Amino acid sequence: MGEPVKGRVESSLPGLRGIVADDKDQEHAVVTREGPTKGDAEIDQLYAEAEDKRLSKTSLLLDVLNISNVLTDGVSAMVDDSFNKCFTSTRPEPWNWNIYLFPIWVVGVVIRYLVLFPIRLMLLLIGFNTLIAVFLLVDLALMPSKRKMALQRKLVQWMCSAWVAAWHGVIRYHGPKPTPGKNRIWVSNHTSMIDYVVLCSYSPFAVIMQLHHGWIAFLQKRILSSLGCLWFNRTEVNDRAVVAARMKEHVNKEDAIPLLIFPEGTCVNNEYTVMFKRGAFDIGATVCPIAIKYNKIFVDAFWNSRREAFGKHLFRLMTSWALVCDVYFLEPQSIQQGESPQEFAGRVQAMIAKYANLRIVPWDGYLKYYNLGEKNPGLIEKRRRVLADVLRAYLGKTGAAPSTMELATEGKAALDGLQRNEEGLKGAVDGGVLQGWRKLCTGGTVHPV
Repeated sequence: MGEPVKGRVESSLPGLRGIVADDKDQEHAVVTREGPTKGDAEIDQLYAEAEDKRLSKTSLLLDVLNISNVLTDGVSAMVDDSFNKCFTSTRPEPWNWNIYLFPIWVVGVVIRYLVLFPIRLMLLLIGFNTLIAVFLLVDLALMPSKRKMALQRKLVQWMCSAWVAAWHGVIRYHGPKPTPGKNRIWVSNHTSMIDYVVLCSYSPFAVIMQLHHGWIAFLQKRILSSLGCLWFNRTEVNDRAVVAARMKEHVNKEDAIPLLIFPEGTCVNNEYTVMFKRGAFDIGATVCPIAIKYNKIFVDAFWNSRREAFGKHLFRLMTSWALVCDVYFLEPQSIQQGESPQEFAGRVQAMIAKYANLRIVPWDGYLKYYNLGEKNPGLIEKRRRVLADVLRAYLGKTGAAPSTMELATEGKAALDGLQRNEEGLKGAVDGGVLQGWRKLCTGGTVHPV
């Protein structure tokens, strides 16, 4: 037997056999800030000085034509965009590209959309609506008691099982089944709202989740609230404080339903994991990690809420062949002596990432909802003002509009600068543009296409 290669981990878990992960991808995602922070005025001044230094050159035309820095920055951002990669759906690879595979693909589409989908939809409507009617009847007929709570738990579990059956779910659960207990809290990576359905079909959970609208809000407020679920609006600071207080109260109950939290705070594409919020890790409770790994062989379970309505997401799941998933209930963890809550969160995240084969990135998932123009509307205007000041300063130096000969001279100088970088810009600048500039600078006429 050969020795294992240092720096790599071979997974021997069920459902993840043959998967190799790098140790470097499983480092704790602890983000720290060193040194004093700068105020807004100082940041604006530094930006203004940098822009003035960049734009204040001998030739305005050369500044306009010199786009090498912009191209370099743009290409670098596109090549290494580790943030947007966390929220990008996986497109299925086309396999119906030849004459003998295309008929097989057509038969598969007909079976999935015209046979499986109607059957699944009919069974879901009958089963789910019947369970909702029974749930509402129990809620109105029985007085609050342990018997009523146990019955409601079982009904919610059956509802979730009806949804999993509608997706033709093939779910494999590994590890001990969660049991109620004091001072315990369960945390999991987050791919879609169906994560909660997949877990509840196995064992009921109370959950802390974003409050949605429409029919989802009805299910949250009328059905799931009976389990002690807590809802919040991520844009309201007061909601977070109230939820944190109620979370501590829920955890300290002896017979409380297991409380589930998604510390990432947003849906990630099940290939990466973003920074864990420390709210579940600084209340002194024992944390029970859950790793959820979806197999994308039939369907991608990631829900991109900014590009896809949840109804369309469910339709995509119900028209697939099957939803394949592995769920790992991992060993409970407690904060160690001298360990900060953020370090504790990073250690638990590393455990989940290892079992679910995820890459850890040190990004805050809430950045997905951050709009620079809305949060700092004055910053964009300040950038425009800096550019306007530079242009005014340049025009003030010249005192008059440049003549044709001056433009030709500056054009030749700019052309010389572009020619020096022509080899590096061949992939980004069309050769016809350079040819047009040569004609213009030598007194020729360039006709529009």
